Amino acid sequence: MVMTALKVAHAPNEYISCNDHTCVMNGLVFYIGLGLGLALAAGVRPFLPALLAGALASSGVLGVSFARGAYTFLYSDWWLAAVAAALALAYLLQLRLGSERFEAGRPAAALAGIGVGIGALLFAGTLAAHGDAAWPGLIGGAAGAALAQAVVRPLAARTRTRLPDRGAREAVTIYLDSVSLVLGALVALLHPLGYVAVVPFAWLWLRMRARSSEKHAGLRILRR
Repeated sequence: MVMTALKVAHAPNEYISCNDHTCVMNGLVFYIGLGLGLALAAGVRPFLPALLAGALASSGVLGVSFARGAYTFLYSDWWLAAVAAALALAYLLQLRLGSERFEAGRPAAALAGIGVGIGALLFAGTLAAHGDAAWPGLIGGAAGAALAQAVVRPLAARTRTRLPDRGAREAVTIYLDSVSLVLGALVALLHPLGYVAVVPFAWLWLRMRARSSEKHAGLRILRR
């Protein structure tokens, strides 16, 4: 059984301790939940979860930390500035091109790659900060972000096609950013929610796969 606890300042015991007045949750299970949740949030939209995680790590609150290993840059000023600039650039490109051209072109492919990369870094950095091997986080984070993208991107595209007004179509991106931020905040507040969050994403992905298979099967029957 994995022993987990909340580190509380000035109340050390064999399960509870604090380091430099930074209270963090103990236990690999908690850190995996946090990393997985942040990766899923990055898969929805990568920028705000990265900014949130970096800000929390810089403040040393809620057990979010990148203080050890090769991932300390995740809460550095230059990294947060670069992520904020990328967020602004993504919005400017979408407004210039329109959501349809943006999603059909290279910007969307680049954004997907950024999401997978940030998801992998956040998961790996979370594990490394607490003395665990980082490489499983790279794999798990990339997989979690890719799963979220596989669900969110088709749903967002379908939603945009049903909206006649361009302003409403562009607002879908704001909604996705809000979802990613809320999801990141929730798993930061309660790390095991990362395990809960993966369930609806996995269920929706399986449903979409099943519907796609049924559609292709129907097309094959019609061609005969």
